[in-house]
Amino acid sequence: MSKAFKPTESELEILSILWEKENATVRDVHNVIFQTKEVGYTTTLKLMQIMHEKGMVTRDQSSKTHIYTPNFEQSKAQEQYVGKMIKTLFSGNTAQLVMQALGNHQTNSTDLKEIKDLIEHLEKKDSK
Repeated sequence: MSKAFKPTESELEILSILWEKENATVRDVHNVIFQTKEVGYTTTLKLMQIMHEKGMVTRDQSSKTHIYTPNFEQSKAQEQYVGKMIKTLFSGNTAQLVMQALGNHQTNSTDLKEIKDLIEHLEKKDSK
């Protein structure tokens, strides 16, 4: 994934479906999107074709129905977006990002345990 990677909101929606499914046809992706908003099949098809041209997805054309696969891992996109968000929205202050996330979104006990474990790990790493 290059530094110029800037998917639109619709492209991110498609990517999230592909990350979850690992690969899918246009029909598969369209059916998921159509559950939450009315969008035409041809719109989904065109977006996925554009994403292929941009290198965001690969396309297996060996059968009549093309199978699309994301061209990079979700974690790479998350890393890029979170880094940019911290830099631009939070002026480089990661604590503000965490407080915003924890203060404005419901967090379950499992998530809180993972966060505490990460903090402990980072504290041990920092003290060395």
